[in-house]
Amino acid sequence: MSQGGSTGWGSRLGFILASAGSAVGLGAIWKFPYMAGTNGGSIFMIPYIFFTVTVGIALLIAEFSMGRAGKRGAVGSLNKVCGKPWGFFGGVGVFTVFLILSFYSVVGGWCIKYTIDAFTGTGIIADAQALGAHFGSFVSNSAVSYGYLLVFLLMTAFVVLRGVEAGIEKLSKVLMPSLFILMLILIVRGVTLPGGWKGVEFLFTPRWEDFNATALFNAMGFCFFSLSLGAGTMITYGSYLNPKADLPSSVGWVAFLAILSSVLGGLMVMPAVFAFNLDPTAGPGLTFVTMPAIFAQMPMGQLFAIFFYICLLVAALTSSVSMLEACTVLLTQTFSITRRTAIIATLVGCAVVGFCANLSFGPWSEVKFFGKNIFDLLDYVTSNVGMPLSTFGIAIAAAWVAWPTTASELQSARKLSPATLNALRVLIGFLSPLFVLIVALGSL
Repeated sequence: MSQGGSTGWGSRLGFILASAGSAVGLGAIWKFPYMAGTNGGSIFMIPYIFFTVTVGIALLIAEFSMGRAGKRGAVGSLNKVCGKPWGFFGGVGVFTVFLILSFYSVVGGWCIKYTIDAFTGTGIIADAQALGAHFGSFVSNSAVSYGYLLVFLLMTAFVVLRGVEAGIEKLSKVLMPSLFILMLILIVRGVTLPGGWKGVEFLFTPRWEDFNATALFNAMGFCFFSLSLGAGTMITYGSYLNPKADLPSSVGWVAFLAILSSVLGGLMVMPAVFAFNLDPTAGPGLTFVTMPAIFAQMPMGQLFAIFFYICLLVAALTSSVSMLEACTVLLTQTFSITRRTAIIATLVGCAVVGFCANLSFGPWSEVKFFGKNIFDLLDYVTSNVGMPLSTFGIAIAAAWVAWPTTASELQSARKLSPATLNALRVLIGFLSPLFVLIVALGSL
């Protein structure tokens, strides 16, 4: 037993699916389609995949290595493996993920509301303007939207309370395959719609005239976001991993599933958008305004709306579970409290911060700091300060402070050549921190 009463993963598959679930999140379905839509389709996709299979994999190796070697969550593992000051970077990651969970739960609540709407048939309206008004009236009704936020947090807590193997792993083994099956059903429906193939062409046809520094920069940032890096979650999940499991292979699978889910997310949304002549660059509104308009016009639209919003909710939950787990482990170890108490304390904190973020769409919509409302400010600070700072420190620690440990973790299942180890060290300790700095400074 370890980590406040949680056992390790029951299987390597469970670890891979749970880690992929943490990485996938709403980003694949909610963010990737509009990021691709506004950044030139495959011109965005090609560099995103390149960064993921190079720098992204290197940073995942750093986090999983430190977690498995330390066996004590984000702060404890870094303190144990690298020495006391290095735990600071794990602490930054966990505080960042606490803030993310707080405002992420706002969107998680929206997913619950739209899933219920899909089942009842309300909210599936052909008129995009009416849908925009429907969405606006819901998010500006702070009492109702906050209620959904609390339900989402309670659903997350229910899973985490059951522990790692019986809760998180079991959920991931059911929900992740279900997510991919539902996505494939929606993709087949989308590409078989008249004009739907144009959406596939939009995603995969290189439009080099659209390739610019902005598209490249956005691809870098999305790689960082889509792998759940610098949030304390991957170190925490790594700390439960079997000492004999093949780490490079596991990391490769997590990265592959993260890329696959993003590409499938694009294929799930874009063909339908083109089939009904809607705007592929509609931004975040694609999910909550454009898609219901499509389902309203599609044969068996309500059924496909149900599938789509269940996909969204599943993706949201697999991520939120990993966030709550990272916070829980830190609290159990720092304050020697029970797992249940740590979960309740985190939930109360998230409910308070989430309350403020939720008001950003209602009574506090005019309350702004540095030109941003509270929701946008939390999103900006976590993405552009917290996650990069945490990841930067962990990469330096893994490559330069505790390299013998990292090398040992990399070779737990099979020996790697000195040349491979040296290349990985340069990638983890030099190119990855440089990448993180470029993304952070560019965002700021």
